[in-house]
Amino acid sequence: MHKQKLLIAVIGGHKCNKKTEKIAKGLGREIANLGAILVCGGLGGVMQAAAKGAKEFGGITVGILPTDNKNDANPYIDIPIATGLGYTRNTLVTTAADIIIALPGEYGTLSEMGFALNAKKTVISLGSWKIKGAVRFKSVKQAIEFIKRRFLNA
Repeated sequence: MHKQKLLIAVIGGHKCNKKTEKIAKGLGREIANLGAILVCGGLGGVMQAAAKGAKEFGGITVGILPTDNKNDANPYIDIPIATGLGYTRNTLVTTAADIIIALPGEYGTLSEMGFALNAKKTVISLGSWKIKGAVRFKSVKQAIEFIKRRFLNA
């Protein structure tokens, strides 16, 4: 039987500061190094930085877009999925992934965390909202080590 690749969603603000951008890019690199597929909302900010980091390390990226135009995806998205659903697409981002990693963001990020927790997904908060059920870490390294132990038996 074919072993499925791990899908890891990176969620966060469509705009971000340089510190969060650097964290997101590093997270994308680590996801690619795990051999996992990065899933995101496909636009700018955290989503673009994470996808850029993944692409720099040969990773595969999927962007689940809120618009009905796949050309709205950032340039680091391999597989753009145009939904035309607006914020409703947040449910698709979180249900498509096995693990959700939340970086700083606003209410869209909060809704994605809520949808993911409701779907019994593993949610990692990396400087994002403090919500019951989400596992909080202070660094990308800690989050990746947790994923390796829990999902990859490493």
